[in-house]
This record gives sequence, structure tokens and C-alpha cells, in this order.
Amino acid sequence: MGWWRWGGLLVPLAVIPPFLSDYPLYLLSWALVFLIASIGLNLTLGYAGQVSLAHAAFFGIGAYTTAILTNQGWSFWLALPLGGLLACAFGFVLGFPALRVQDHYLAMVTLGFNIVVFVLLRNWSGLTGGVNGINPPRPTLGPLDLSGDLAFYYVILVVAFAAILLADWVVRSKWGRAFRAMRENELAAAVHGVNLRNYKVLAFALGALYAGIGGGLFGALLGYIDPEAFHLTRTLEFLIVVVVGGLGRFAGPFLGTLVVTLLPEVLRPFGNLYLVVYAGLVLVMMLFLRKGLVVLLDGLVSIAYRLGKACGQILHHGASGD
Repeated sequence: MGWWRWGGLLVPLAVIPPFLSDYPLYLLSWALVFLIASIGLNLTLGYAGQVSLAHAAFFGIGAYTTAILTNQGWSFWLALPLGGLLACAFGFVLGFPALRVQDHYLAMVTLGFNIVVFVLLRNWSGLTGGVNGINPPRPTLGPLDLSGDLAFYYVILVVAFAAILLADWVVRSKWGRAFRAMRENELAAAVHGVNLRNYKVLAFALGALYAGIGGGLFGALLGYIDPEAFHLTRTLEFLIVVVVGGLGRFAGPFLGTLVVTLLPEVLRPFGNLYLVVYAGLVLVMMLFLRKGLVVLLDGLVSIAYRLGKACGQILHHGASGD
């Protein structure tokens, strides 16, 4: 899908925000940050089939790297990609255990990495601020101050659009084809020339890169981060996004992000029970839509196509009759 095909998504996201109040604008910014990180997990787990419970750790590495560097006077525009690249480097290293273990064993390895990173963030107070956290600043661009909520929203939107285009290119490239082949049958993929070692490591590195970039934007969006934001619970939220949205489907993270970031706000009128209702709805979706919400989207697209085709035939016959 070329860049122009995403214009239908980009235009409303660019036009509507100036008319939003502060909190809806924050939710939309948060949803885009979550989308960036979730696209990465979809590449690792959904397309390449590599189980990872370390996504919150990569998210935290990117967030803390960006925050620490910007607090030391580095430009945000340099600190953000460096945070992503550092997370990518850790993902590259973590990809090597995937060469020896699979399934629940790999899940345990990545879970252990997530716990180690969380403990380091909490206890290495001289670098990370420990439980007191750290306050990352928002960026500037020359004379432009981008610290305002609306201005920083557009920063996030531009980064998200670039991330979507890159992911779209990856899944349509030979990398994406190799990922899907490896996910379906590793032995068959190897027989057909797929280098399992290289592509497994690449899947982890790409997923971590996206998480790191998302983490850097997350810290600047909130203006404060502490280790609790990168606990295992955050990884489970990313998993909900890709599983409920649709594993291995490009639209999956888009739909799953709406569930994780916006559905809880819709359920706020339930008061203290809203989390119970939210969990119940997620459970129902996972039980009855095992291929994700993208199945509903496929159905709507199919209906729209058939209606369009039927209308076209009616117009054609009408013109022929005239």
C-alpha cells in the first residue's frame, strides 16, 4: 500500500484535533503512541510468529534513553532515534535465544528480560531516578516550540505515519514474505532458502525498534515516567492490541489500539465496575472473534464491495435499457 493510500487515515487525524479539548486530544496522542509500539509487536509475533513478552522492556528502554539524553541537553530529534536504536540493539540480542527455544520456553526467556529491565529501572536510581521517576521535556524545532499539546500531537502523528509506511513496506518486501513463511512452517521455510537465524533476529530487532520509538514519544507526551509504566502489565496491553485486533494482519493494531485506549473511556460511566466490564468485553472478543476484530472489518469491506458491484450493475443495465 503506497503512501497515498494512507491519506484517508491521515487527513481526518490531521484536521480534527484542533477542534478537540485537552483530554480527547491527549487520548488521541496516546492512541498513536500505542499504535506505533503495537505495530512492532505485530511484526514480531503476528507476522514472524516469535513469542515475545519483553515489549514493555523495549518500550521502557526507548522512553528512558530519550528522557535521559534530552535532560542532559541532547536534541530530542537525536535522542528519540537513539532510544529506538538502543531498544533495537537489545531486541537483536534477545533474538538469539529464539534460535534455540520456541513457544512457551521463548515466552519465559523474554518475560525474564522484561523483569530484569524493570528491576534495573527501579533500582538504578542514579541513572533512571528510581521510583521517583524522571521528567523528560518536549521538543523544539529551531525557533518553534513544540511543547504545546496540539503541536506535540502533530509530532506524534508524523512519526506514526512514517512508522506505518515503513511497516507497510516491510510486510510487502521479501522480509515480510520470509516472516510469514517462518511463522507457518519453519522447516518448510528453511528448505525454501529462508535463513531462520537472520530473520528471527530481525523480527525481534524491528519490533524492539518500534517499541523504543513509541516509548520515547510516550515519555515526552506524559512529561513524567517511572518504572511502573513499563511493568509486565504494559506488555499484556500490547498483546491484547495485536491479538484482539488480529494477529498477522496489518489493520490489527489499528483496531486493537481502539479497544485498549478508547474503550475504557467509553466504559467510565460504569464507575468502579468499568474494569470488570472492559475485561469481560475483551474476553468475549477473544472467544468469539479468534482471528480478531479485523474479521469484522473484512466483512464490512466485503459487503461494501458487493453493494458497490450491485449498484454498478443496476446503473449499467439502466443505461443499456435507455
